[in-house]
Order: sequence, then C-alpha cells, then structure tokens
Amino acid sequence: MLLGQVSWPDILVFVVFLTWRLLRDIGIYGTVICAVQALPFLCWRMPIDIIKERYLTKLNRQSAFTRRSTLFQALVVACMRYGFACVPTRIGRVFFTKGVALPFLRFRMFRHGYFWRLRHRPLWREINLNKGAMKGIWIVEDDTKKPDVVIYYCHGGGFAMGTCYFYLEFLISWVSILKDSGFSNPAIFAVEYTLIPDKTYPVQLQEIISGYNHVLSITGDPGKVVVSGDSAGGTLILSLLLHVGNRCPLKKPSFAALISPWTHIVSKLNRDTPSDFLSVSRLHTYGRLYAGSEKLWNPMVSPGFCMDISWWRKAMPARGVHFYFGSQEIFYESIKALAKRLSGVGNVVCHEDESLHAWPFAVLFLGTHQEERGRGLRRISSDIAGALLHT
Repeated sequence: MLLGQVSWPDILVFVVFLTWRLLRDIGIYGTVICAVQALPFLCWRMPIDIIKERYLTKLNRQSAFTRRSTLFQALVVACMRYGFACVPTRIGRVFFTKGVALPFLRFRMFRHGYFWRLRHRPLWREINLNKGAMKGIWIVEDDTKKPDVVIYYCHGGGFAMGTCYFYLEFLISWVSILKDSGFSNPAIFAVEYTLIPDKTYPVQLQEIISGYNHVLSITGDPGKVVVSGDSAGGTLILSLLLHVGNRCPLKKPSFAALISPWTHIVSKLNRDTPSDFLSVSRLHTYGRLYAGSEKLWNPMVSPGFCMDISWWRKAMPARGVHFYFGSQEIFYESIKALAKRLSGVGNVVCHEDESLHAWPFAVLFLGTHQEERGRGLRRISSDIAGALLHT
C-alpha cells in the first residue's frame, strides 16, 4: 500500500482534525495565540524567503535541496522549520497524536480506495501489555502466519513529540514493500515510549528493551529481527544495541537500519544547515531534558560518545548496520563520525544523498510521483532482503 502525494485536500482535512484537537487539548486561547503568532511567518517571512532562495539566487549558489525540491516541498519544509523552532512543545505534540494522525490516515486511505478490506493492505492492531507498561502497533502482511522477518521500529520526535500513529502510513507502506522485496510474511512492531518531560532516561530505554523482548517472544529467533528507527528513535536503537551487546549478546538482532539517527545528544558535531527543518538549540534542549540527571556523554544516553571499540564489537548486529541520511541535515557530521568508528568492527554502510533529516519518511508524503515516494523504503528494504535472504 503506497498512497499518493499529500494533496491540498489532504492538508485541509489535516488542519480540520488538528484544529479540533488543539481546541480540545490546548483550549481556544492557546490555539488562537499560536495561530496569531504564526501569521507574520506565513504571510511575510516564508514567501519572501522562498522567493529569494528559489527565484532570486543563482542556481550555483542555491543549496542542493533547493535545486532538487519542488515548491510544495519547500513550503512544507519551511512550515516544519518554523514549527520545530517556534511552536511550544505542548502544542507541537498535538500534531502527532492519535486523535489527529489516525483519522487523517483513514481519510487518505479512503481517498485512495483502501476502505475497510475492499483492497488488500497489511493488517495492523494496537498492542497494550502489562497494564500499559508496553504499548505499540503491530503491522503484518498475514496475521494467520508467523512472520519471516520483524522490523522493530522506534519513532523519532526529539524524545518530546511523535507517536506510532503518525508513522502508521509509513510503516504499512514498508510492510508492503518488504513483501515485494522477497519476504513472504513481513511484520513491523512499532513501540510507543514515554515522552519528555513526562519521564526521562532511563525510562524510555527500559520501554525499548521491553518492546524488543516482546518481538523476540514472537519470532523466537533474533536472526529474523531487524531494528530500525529515525532521529531520537535511532538514538534508542543504538542504546538498545549497546545494552544487548553488553548484557545478552545471543539476543542481538541480525541487522540495523538507522534513518538519520541522533547519535550525539549534545555535540558541536550537530550543526544547523540552511535547508534542514531542525534546530540544534531546540534539539539540545530536548537532549538535556532526556538525559535528566545522567551525564550527557554517558554512552547509554548518547551512543555516539561510546569510544569503546570492544563494546561496539559485542553490540554489532551479525549482518551489519546501514545508515540512511542526507548531506543537508544537522546530524550529517555526527552520523559520519559514528559510522567511521563502527566500520572497524562490522559491516557498516552509509547511504547518503542530498536530502534533509529523515527524508525516507518525509518523502513518502511529499514526493511528486510514486517512484520518488517509495525510493527510500525500497532502498532500505532491498538492503534488508540482501542481508537476510541472500547471504
């Protein structure tokens, strides 16, 4: 199931769901204030910046992303940049909640003919175990058969925002593409973890470990497990690998696919870029909140600071680690630094293009044609199939 590009009707419906949820959770006053504060950006700064960058700047002086992006993509990325830097976290959280993301996905599926089961699509259901101590979403091609591969996925959002529901379209599409890549019954378990500031480290890592053990109980074989995550989710996956390698190396997953992982929670290697929609200062604030009372260079908090090669050797998945990231994103230098360190202990491959943070996820919604929208997921799925099926 690979839906079409997000359209203006989709955006209108999203705004309707979002407005209702903001009024419900934030209130009229907070919602109106946020909207009024955004008006100068929407009506003045954004149009001027885009006109200046896209139409008044010589081609050889434009950023790589500007040269290859569409106007629609530029508008969305500009709004994302403003939202991440300027919208209060308690309001930003609402954009990603189940109450907004799930009805929006259902509308998109209805618009593309996926209503109920009239067209085939992978099945999904909520998982809620141990009285809510371990929650997530299970997606599988055929729920009556045992999966031959399970992707254990941790979503991003700076530890402060994001839910599995916001990623659901991405994950359902991924299962379909894994099926096309040669797996007979692929599945994904996306774990839900507590956001900051509600809880801080080590709560999130403990939840990720519980979710991983749940996946192992389903497969019975860590060789059928692939761990993956984007941004802060990539941080948690790297921390999970360090934990498993140190405590129970026989439970190591077979492969890791990391999308723009936040390797160094607070570091000079994280640098703002003209194109990316993230802000280093905001991310570092989130990183300090996540660490809580722990030191920022603790490897379990910030895996990029783990200099112990023997520890990484024990943590390295049998089939290796692949990094997927963009040259225009703020984590570019930090990802390259960690990948270089890991290359001495296992199979490490970097997939780099002229894109922004977590672009395989973003382009699924913003790509202009089907090949572009699914390119990132097809690349990752092909690598997973090559590691698990063809070796």
